[in-house]
Amino acid sequence: MVALANVQFSKENEDVRTVQKALIARGRTIPDGATGYFGEQTKAAYRAEQLAQGFKGADADGVPGCTSLTALGHSIGFPVDCSGMRAGGGGRLSLSQVTYHDPGDDSGEEAMQRYARKACELTGMDPRFGVPALTTIAKRESAFNAPGQRVNTWDVNAHGNKAADGHALNCSRGATQCIPTTFAAYHQAGTATTPYDVVAAMCATINYVRDRYHVNQSGSNFAARVQQADPNRKPHGY
Repeated sequence: MVALANVQFSKENEDVRTVQKALIARGRTIPDGATGYFGEQTKAAYRAEQLAQGFKGADADGVPGCTSLTALGHSIGFPVDCSGMRAGGGGRLSLSQVTYHDPGDDSGEEAMQRYARKACELTGMDPRFGVPALTTIAKRESAFNAPGQRVNTWDVNAHGNKAADGHALNCSRGATQCIPTTFAAYHQAGTATTPYDVVAAMCATINYVRDRYHVNQSGSNFAARVQQADPNRKPHGY
């Protein structure tokens, strides 16, 4: 059994070694061999595996997700446990570790769908349910991550000392409007430390709704449990 939570960048353990051996067996290049340490060589090899599996663009970034790792395990013969990547994302941050740089991610509905697919991959959510739910949230919370809509400076959360982006610490930020404390608590291992990063924000949102609203692993009840994710109901804060 390989745990997805163990196979993340900068980690060193036997699960990483198992994945490295599988990558090498699949013809992916890791010059130093199966060291058990997940560094740049392993990230490049994993990206090559993602590309071979059909992932494209931002979806092939060398960061293991449930779908790609399960496929790799199936081809070689080891089972994968994705459960450790649920609430908290296996990457909980302290508030001081949250950063506030806006990387300038794309906006628009198609971009949100693309980022949502990656977030589903990283958290083990079925994209059939996760992509429309997250895209609906992004539409309602930030007009699909539109410039000028990525930070909320007017609602009840907009208070506290100024953060590095010049806005009050507790302002909601990013495509899905995460409060920094929530983003930190539900941060997904291997994703950016800023809530302005769309994939990181969407992953934190998935982990949050699983914990807060008891959305299941596949996300089949996402829209039913979270009104803001349901396009057939009126908007409602989450």
